[in-house]
Order: sequence, then structure tokens, then C-alpha cells
Amino acid sequence: MPTLHVCSLSRLHDTVAETRASHVVSLLGAGAEVPRLTGVAAERHLFIGVSDIVEPREGYVLAGAEHMEQLLAFVGAWGRESPLVLHCWAGISRSTAAAYIAACALAPERDEASIALSLRAAAPSATPNARFVALADDLLGRRGRMVDAIRSIGRGADAMEGTPFMLQLNGR
Repeated sequence: MPTLHVCSLSRLHDTVAETRASHVVSLLGAGAEVPRLTGVAAERHLFIGVSDIVEPREGYVLAGAEHMEQLLAFVGAWGRESPLVLHCWAGISRSTAAAYIAACALAPERDEASIALSLRAAAPSATPNARFVALADDLLGRRGRMVDAIRSIGRGADAMEGTPFMLQLNGR
């Protein structure tokens, strides 16, 4: 059964080892150093250098459609034979948005709101980056439903670091 796993950078190695993930998405600042992961081939590890912001800010990289296109292409090519891990610095905003986007893209028959509710149940601290979600909503032709669904679950509980969690594509 295909699963998405989300964690912080500090929990990345443990999460990859525990889940036996074959694919990893790293969402960190453009200058960040991405750790080499044992058991994950370089072509199965996507690095997207983007800041966790929602409007332009000097010295930071604002997510653009090209970043979400990279994410969608990568998750679309994932064979789903083993888990996919998505992580950012804290495991709260960029990675939770990316997991939500991946779930919406890979399970188009599922309602956006049900995926958002599954995300909230799995991760009380999840606060998906609104810009990521809006860009992906547009690319996937969801007509604002992804944005509305994430808005409806509200901001997550305050936390310095998210607890690793799993999101199933079939919603169970």
C-alpha cells in the first residue's frame, strides 16, 4: 500500500530507515546541504530549494509554479512500491503541504477536504504552506478546492518540530 511519510530534517535518517522508503523529497532553503541517504539512489531523491514564505522577501526563494511542477513530476514517477518520505526543516509547513499536494495528485478520486482532514488527524501541528497549496491547486485544476480545504482545517498546534507521520493515499 503506497504511503507518504512526513518528518523534519532531524528525523530524516531514522524515518527513511524505519519506513524503508525508496524515494525522498527534501524541501529546504536554496543553500541548505542535503544529507546523503543510505539506501536511496540519487535519482530518487528530489531537492527543491525553496523558503517557507508566502510572499516575496529579499534573500529568500519564493515558491513558484516550477517548484510545484518538479514535485508533481517526481511523485507522479514514483512507482509506489515502497514509501515516499517528504521532509523540510521542521516537518510542519513545506513538507506537510507537499504531502497534501502529492495525495491530491496521486488520488484524484479523493475529495480535497477528506485529504485535508486526514492530514490534520495524522499531524496536529501541520500548517501547510499556503503558497505551495495554491500553486498546486492551480496546476491540478482543482479550482480552489485544495486551498479551501486547507483553510478549513486551520493552523496547526504550535510546535518547534512536527512529529513524523504517515498519510495513506487511499484515505484509510
